[in-house]
Amino acid sequence: MAKDFYDVLGVRRGASEKEVRAAYRKLARKHHPDVNPGDKGAEARFKEINQANEVLSDADKRAKYDKYGDRWEYADQIEEAQRQRGQRYAGGNANGATYQDFDFDINDLGDLGSVFGSIFRRGGSSTGTASRRGADVQQPVEVTLEEAFHGTSRMLEMIATEACPTCGGSGEIAGATCHTCRGTGMVQRPRRLEVKIPAGVATASKVRIAREGTPGAGGGQNGDLLLVISVHPHNRFERKGDDLYEDVDVPVTTAVLGGEAEVPTMTARVMLKIPPLTQNGRAFKLSGLGMPHLGRDGKGDLYARVRVRLPDQLDDRQRQAFEQLKEAGV
Repeated sequence: MAKDFYDVLGVRRGASEKEVRAAYRKLARKHHPDVNPGDKGAEARFKEINQANEVLSDADKRAKYDKYGDRWEYADQIEEAQRQRGQRYAGGNANGATYQDFDFDINDLGDLGSVFGSIFRRGGSSTGTASRRGADVQQPVEVTLEEAFHGTSRMLEMIATEACPTCGGSGEIAGATCHTCRGTGMVQRPRRLEVKIPAGVATASKVRIAREGTPGAGGGQNGDLLLVISVHPHNRFERKGDDLYEDVDVPVTTAVLGGEAEVPTMTARVMLKIPPLTQNGRAFKLSGLGMPHLGRDGKGDLYARVRVRLPDQLDDRQRQAFEQLKEAGV
């Protein structure tokens, strides 16, 4: 049985977008594979968390999920089938929904051959087939922050839907239901597809791969493949839009007297000038060292936040120096 996405994130059904985002960040940090090396349970939990966040953080997907539960991905097909049959969905949700008149199972289309046959064929009449564009297909893809920065690629194992070779997509042979496609006019086969993910993607970004979705009917063009991106949290960098934030340790003497501190970036390490009397938590802006802007030139900024590092231990001379500063009222 599919898990309830609200239960996965530990939020109530009426939770706000902010509550969903906060719950996701907390759980993602806790179960991140880098924090739990070799823990397969944590890895599986992390994938569940990302899947739940992908749906609940998107208003359109969340609305479909609230209405159709774990069948939310087929909401468009369900509603199209309802329109074709003139029937009404009787309600339900992810918590034990009940359905009347229409029950959709993507793995068993036998009882719906006439319904989906009409969708794919627009009636399948002997006078001709109306042209119809294929549906878009969404595919979740997880990437690291480094991959989102540089751009990357993925080899996807997909199930392609195509016109049935036995009946030519009509769903019928000599007036009888085609047994190969069970009257749908479509069959599925495995396929491998390499896709490119551009630099600058963020969680919930959608990368469109043209004409790689569901085939069209009656000569209509294929739908598109939409890669729905989920970027893993990073141990050092916090991302806000295209800007990055990180904490940089600075010795207390450097913070007081001034000096330099080494700042790691996504591509190299740079030296940051620390002015005298720099307060703990002060942020320094390093322009153009953030994430690439998706689909356009330039990058965001990197903000280095000073984290004053106190000594772990003191020798007699150092302790005396601090006591002198204390006596001087510093």
